[in-house]
Amino acid sequence: MVNPIIVALDFRDLRDAVAIARELEGTVGGFKVGLQLIMGHGPTAIEDIAGLGLPVFADAKLHDIPNTVRGAAEQLFKAGARWITVHASGGAEMMEAANEGTGGDGVLAVTVLTSMDGPGLSSVGVDGRASAHVSRLAALAMDASVEGVVCSPQEAALVKSEQPDLTVFTPGVRPKGSSLDDQARVATPSFARAEGADFLVIGRPITRANDPSAAAAEIVSELNE
Repeated sequence: MVNPIIVALDFRDLRDAVAIARELEGTVGGFKVGLQLIMGHGPTAIEDIAGLGLPVFADAKLHDIPNTVRGAAEQLFKAGARWITVHASGGAEMMEAANEGTGGDGVLAVTVLTSMDGPGLSSVGVDGRASAHVSRLAALAMDASVEGVVCSPQEAALVKSEQPDLTVFTPGVRPKGSSLDDQARVATPSFARAEGADFLVIGRPITRANDPSAAAAEIVSELNE
């Protein structure tokens, strides 16, 4: 089994991120480099983490006109990203442009942020359940021929049933007993995998643990069972 654990390196300081990544590189399947590191350190953040040898998920959440997204996607891939994220709500043309920037592979479409729930969506003009909006955006992503989507564990089974060719990444994964932090739609690692998630993006329950390597190993062991 491909190790499905992608650790979110949500640090301000690149040295801290690299130190944790070195500690975890033998236990997990890859790393997520998010906006804090990208904005603070630029492409160097991706280059340094990718240099450890595991795949890097560049969570840039691109959302702009197609030409700008095409160029940004190209730069992220040149820096060593295996996957990059764009907002599905930017539309099919924008997602197709991202594909052109990466050479046709590695684009992940973000559907609905795991920090948002029904009332949050309603406040920005999206009526109905989060699952219905995820379904619409996943169909749009499939039409744009991206590699996968990012959705909460609660929609993973829905996406897999409707769009089985999409790779599903799920943030908002919390082991039993973990704090929800700023997440609204969450689930345990075993539930997310059982629902069809291909990769689990997990940050603070691992990186803020007293022993990050042991915390990650415990999750992997749970999944293998």
